[in-house]
Amino acid sequence: MLTPDQVEALFTRADGSYVFARWGRPIVPIVFGVDDATLSVLKGAIEAVVTLANHKMAETDPELGANLMVFFVQDWAELVETSNIDQLIPDLAAVVERLQAAKATQYRAFRFDEAGAIQACFSFVRMDNAMAVLPAETIALSLAVQAILLWSDVAFAEQSPLAVLPGEGATILRPEIAGIIRAAFDPVMPLADRDPSHALRLFARLGGTG
Repeated sequence: MLTPDQVEALFTRADGSYVFARWGRPIVPIVFGVDDATLSVLKGAIEAVVTLANHKMAETDPELGANLMVFFVQDWAELVETSNIDQLIPDLAAVVERLQAAKATQYRAFRFDEAGAIQACFSFVRMDNAMAVLPAETIALSLAVQAILLWSDVAFAEQSPLAVLPGEGATILRPEIAGIIRAAFDPVMPLADRDPSHALRLFARLGGTG
């Protein structure tokens, strides 16, 4: 069981601000840069996490067509060379420079509607040697989990949202993170919130009493 402080930390950014948002519309995923087998695994993981959240998926988004876009690249420089990516990511060249300098393997950018809810998520994965040896199921589940909510930018810096079952080797979503996702999508909870007291409401829905 997470403590209230641990719940709050999941949505407290490196600058100290509390920022929470969830999807306010059905999720419509599209994936670029993978083969059909991997595509099936990715969409299966997204569907599983959306089902966990008791949220919905759809065939198309009325504004964007697809609102959860996942791009796989070999090198961040590919983004600069890809048509229309600069329309999704403001100041793309500077972003790519930062990603290259940090040797990052993942990057996410979110858009929000007038209510502050997630309107779209653009997720990018650079398949370096370390990522390439991971099972597709592990990468897919991690991507889906990190796109379902606006987590803190440092939420999973020290501990992955995933865990490996002892003896079986299967990768699963950590139960406490699954609980947060379910609680966040409770209909009585707000679409977005910047008050840390929101974390206490999440905690209450985990069965906590403190």
